[in-house]
Amino acid sequence: MGKETPMADELEKGPWPSFIKEIKRAAEKHPSANDLLKVVERSYKDKVTHWKHGGIVGVTGYGGGVIGRYSDVPEEFPSVAAFHTFRVNHPSGWFYTTKKLRQICDVWEKYGSGLTNFHGSTGDIILLGSPTENLQPCFDALSGIGFDLGGSGSVLRTPTGCVGPARCEWSCIDTLNVIYDLTMEFQDELHRPRWPYKFKIKASGCPNDCVAAIARADFTIIGTWRDSLRIDQDAVREYAEGGLNVEKLVVGKCPTGALEWDEKARELKLKPQDCVRCMHCINKMPKAVRPGLDHGATILIGGKAPILKGANLSWVLIPFIKLEPPYTEIKDLLLKIWDWWDEHGRTRERVAELIQRLGLKTFLRAVGIKPVPQMVNQPRANPYVFF
Repeated sequence: MGKETPMADELEKGPWPSFIKEIKRAAEKHPSANDLLKVVERSYKDKVTHWKHGGIVGVTGYGGGVIGRYSDVPEEFPSVAAFHTFRVNHPSGWFYTTKKLRQICDVWEKYGSGLTNFHGSTGDIILLGSPTENLQPCFDALSGIGFDLGGSGSVLRTPTGCVGPARCEWSCIDTLNVIYDLTMEFQDELHRPRWPYKFKIKASGCPNDCVAAIARADFTIIGTWRDSLRIDQDAVREYAEGGLNVEKLVVGKCPTGALEWDEKARELKLKPQDCVRCMHCINKMPKAVRPGLDHGATILIGGKAPILKGANLSWVLIPFIKLEPPYTEIKDLLLKIWDWWDEHGRTRERVAELIQRLGLKTFLRAVGIKPVPQMVNQPRANPYVFF
């Protein structure tokens, strides 16, 4: 581009990968990518975006899965006058064969800009930039190679989970299976916008939470264990003799003081009732400390980014549940939550904001869950409360 895009060209400099470089590669074959680069330059110059809200565009039978994108200066950049984004439902754990990846790319080279994002923050395959007339044939071609659209709009967003037992020894639940099962079960909720706003389900196999479900999901599934940590004392001593300061870096960092270091016996002692399964000791000494064997999940509710109100981390709803196919208890709970939220939620009000507005007690009564101490965010500050 040279003289046409001097500010955008600056982003090609330095040691990091550059999206400008990739747009230029796509522009060699696609006029829309060429115009996209010019729009980026124009936005940097004007210090405002030149995209306007596109609302919902879609394909036959689907209200979600395609995000409308329109330029507010279409006369200047006709190739991106409509530049819609596909969200394509990813396989659990993001496992692909090279054959499938090539098929996706072939479809997108034919019907879109050639630009992709592997993956969006929700987990989907993101295909960036299709004209309106190509939406239906592109969807038909994606269906022909075995891919469905993900969620967009006021729907269930595409469920996603960590790689789980496929690659991780800490996984306490089969995240791949539970995400696949819930995706198949709730197809209507994924593709037909009929809720106050979006709803996200994410699953992590252990409390390390590698998909950041606690920060980003309305309904959070975290693999955990009900029995005690398993501690190999000989391996603990190996860590200590190898230079690890067990007292300071393991025991001293335990958030609930559940661990003690017996210097005389050279043993790590656990108070099981105080352990909150935070994974810190396991992460510091993976050869010596392991999760228990009675596996299940903790269910949390309410994680979200700031839209109407501030950001929320999800909080505990069910401290422990056995998570086994066909996941009937989880599905029944989700249906109760959605019915209550759909009945009482305001437009663009996430479920956490509705719970805050109407009260946790009202929510728990509606979904048939008894209150437990783990649901308490912090103790009451004012002792002068009488019932």
